[in-house]
Formats: sequence, structure tokens, C-alpha cells
Amino acid sequence: MDVGLVYGCVSPHPPILVPAVAGPRVEQVRQTRDALMRVADDILRTAPDALVLVSPHAPINPYSMSACAAGRYSGSFDAFGAPSIRLSAPGDPDLLAALESECRALDVPLRRTGHGEGTHSLDHGATVPLFFLQSVGVRSALLLLSFSALDVDTHRRFGMAIAAAARTSGKRVVLIASGDLSHRLSPGAPAGFSPRGREFDEAIVSSLRGGDRNAILSMDGDLLYEAGECGYRSLVIALGALPEAGIEVLSYEAPFGVGYMVARFQVGDATRTALPQVAGILAAPGEELKADEVEALRLARMAVECYVREGRAPALPGRPEGLLAEKAGVFVSLKLEGQLRGCIGTFQPTQPNVAAEIIRNAISSACRDPRFLPVTAEELPRLQYSIDILSRPEPVEDMSQLDPSRYGVIVQSGSRRGLLLPDLEGVSTVEDQVAIARRKAGIPPGAPIQLQRFTVRRIREMGA
Repeated sequence: MDVGLVYGCVSPHPPILVPAVAGPRVEQVRQTRDALMRVADDILRTAPDALVLVSPHAPINPYSMSACAAGRYSGSFDAFGAPSIRLSAPGDPDLLAALESECRALDVPLRRTGHGEGTHSLDHGATVPLFFLQSVGVRSALLLLSFSALDVDTHRRFGMAIAAAARTSGKRVVLIASGDLSHRLSPGAPAGFSPRGREFDEAIVSSLRGGDRNAILSMDGDLLYEAGECGYRSLVIALGALPEAGIEVLSYEAPFGVGYMVARFQVGDATRTALPQVAGILAAPGEELKADEVEALRLARMAVECYVREGRAPALPGRPEGLLAEKAGVFVSLKLEGQLRGCIGTFQPTQPNVAAEIIRNAISSACRDPRFLPVTAEELPRLQYSIDILSRPEPVEDMSQLDPSRYGVIVQSGSRRGLLLPDLEGVSTVEDQVAIARRKAGIPPGAPIQLQRFTVRRIREMGA
């Protein structure tokens, strides 16, 4: 397996990209969120040992680059009204030592900040990119860097030192250049308005799309000043670190007077085997998704978006593996802004594997739940998905063997059968659970019933 820098990206960092911060405004940054999810999927597939993240909001010294030495990094969105979202990553002292050595060799001034083996609090320039990465299951070590006020060529050589350190460390490393473009794109923008802000953003985007690295490295200083940007030096570092990589601009938008660009630097074949990309796989707080669980959520979202937009069910992307290759009953639930939007499932397998079961039931949840109108294309970006994979049901003798927080229940009387999943909000007693399942099946009170119980493997997105 190759070592060194295996992938790079440019990531904006407005906290409004995080749904719990943005609320309904998250739709205004849909292009950026979709692009960052593509990047996160790419990075997950590269299986990096470490992330090197350059943040404009980390501690900065005008006369040297900075590297934050920490045993662990932690961050949250407390300051932005979403205290439930917390992120953490271990530090990488070996990679930091290699970077210091390479900076000396390339005459790049570098100083350590932070508390050595302690914990460093991350700024939003780091937490926003990490939010997307950790949501899809990237759990790599981290090295947090920042740039300086030194000349462009020193920043380019700093990128070269990062690439050399990645190679000498013997690790697979991903470089994340965090930064926004102009903050002066419209009246009322955060840094005030300048007509040159648009000029700067257009120059950056067009130069990257045209592969003109020199145009960026030789950009006029007055234009940089007028743009009021915070991502130029991060980009220069990435250009220095990955001089031969292919560059693709995935998105650009500026809904709030600040330019948000997402671009990726592709090295060799590191990401060319990626499956079809679908945005939005964000783990619920406190949960870590395994690779097959991420793929399960991706399949559900892909199925719904394909059916709603194109009127067709998607084909399975390749041979299912792991959990997706098993046979089991599956329920797919959809929520919209915290409210149920659809839930359909099968308590026993009806398809060759769980993957096919997810696709079928996701479409049914979106378009065939008789309690709701079909999902519309406008609702797609705001849906949250939850998948329950059921164990084989087992009979129980009486209600003493049930527990609504642990077991789902199947209630049957003659040909009528009702099912209720476990651990549902508002269902706290066995009596409530059985009564609701009775009503769903249309079983009258007092009619004799047979009970079965089952467990579920629940896979949830943020908000579901």
C-alpha cells in the first residue's frame, strides 16, 4: 500500500454547514455540503493513518508556520448553538517530528504551539471539516497546522515539507486545506463589500479548473487584500504539497457574501474505486458507523433520491459485503425536521440480501407509506434516514418476557398481525407497546393474541 500524501482537499469551514447549527438554512449551502460529503467518502476509502489539517483559525505566528502539539484534539459547536455535537482525534507526535525535520531541511520556519501531551481545543476551521469526516467513520490521527504572514514561496515549501514528512513517516496521510474565499462578495458581507472579492473568487476557481497553478502562486497582493479571504495560504500549501495531483473543483457558492469552494487533489488511483456518491451520511451524536453501516445508509438515500428524481429504483452497486450480504427483515424510517415522514419494512426477508431489502423498503417508505404523501424532490436534502435490521422473531409466553427498550414486538390474532420496533420515543411500557401493535393490526381489545419478540441493529443518521 502506498504511503505519503494519498489525497488532498480544500474545505470551507462555515459552521452553518452543520445541520444542527443551520436549521432550515442548511438548504442554502446544499452544494457545499454535497461536495464535502463526496470528499469525506473519498477520504474514508483512502484509509488514511493521519490527517494534516491547515486551519486559518489555529494559533498563528506572522514569522513562522505553527504546528499544534497535542496528545489529543477535541472540539464542539457549543459556541454555535449545537452543544450535543462533539469531535475528538488523537495527535500524531511522530508525524510532527518528521515535519519539523523536513522544515529544517527546506528552510521553513516552524514553531510548536499547544501543550505537548495535553488536549487542544479545535477552532471551527478544523471542526467543520472534521464533522463531515467523522460522520462517515474517518477516525484517523490528526496534526493541526496553521500558516503565517511570510511570502508565498515559503508557504509552497511548507507544503513540500508536509509531503516529505508524510513519506518519511511511512504513513498514509490526507491533507486538508481549510479556508473560505472572499468575505466581501455582497453588501452586508462579514468583511464589508468590495467588487474585487468576486474577481478574486473567479480567478481562484477558474485557475484551478484550468490547471493553472502559477496563476494562483503569482496572485497580486492588492487583490488578496481587497478580497478579505482566509483560504489563500492554505491553498498555496496544498499546491506545494501535491504539485502533480489532479485537481477538481467540486462546488462553489456564496449564499451569505462569503465564497465557499470545495476542491479535491487526487493522487494516483487512491479514490477511483469509489462507489456512487450520495451526500448526507451523518452519524447520530455519540455513534460511530462501521463501513457496512455507512454503505447501508448510502444505499437508502441513493434509492430514495433516484426514485423521486428519476422514477426508477437503482441497481445494486457491486456485490454486497458484510452486513449487506446477509438476509434479514429491514425497516427504513425517514424523518423530516424531527418528524416521521415515512416508515415501511419487512419483519422477515423478502429479498436476496439486506442491500436489496434496504433499497426496496427505502423507496416504499418515501413513496408508499399510506399515512403520508410521497416525498418530493424539494424535501430530499432535509431527510434523515434510520435503518433497523431485524433478528429472527422468537415466540414469548407472556408480556413479562418483553421490554420495549430492548425488544420489538409482533402481535398476531388469526390472520391479523401488527409489529412495533423497539426503543421508540413515547413507548415506555410493555402495555403501551402491545396496545399500539394491536391497533396497527386492527385486533380488537380482548381478542386472544400470540406474541413474538425480536431485536434490531439500528443505523441512524444525524437527527433520525
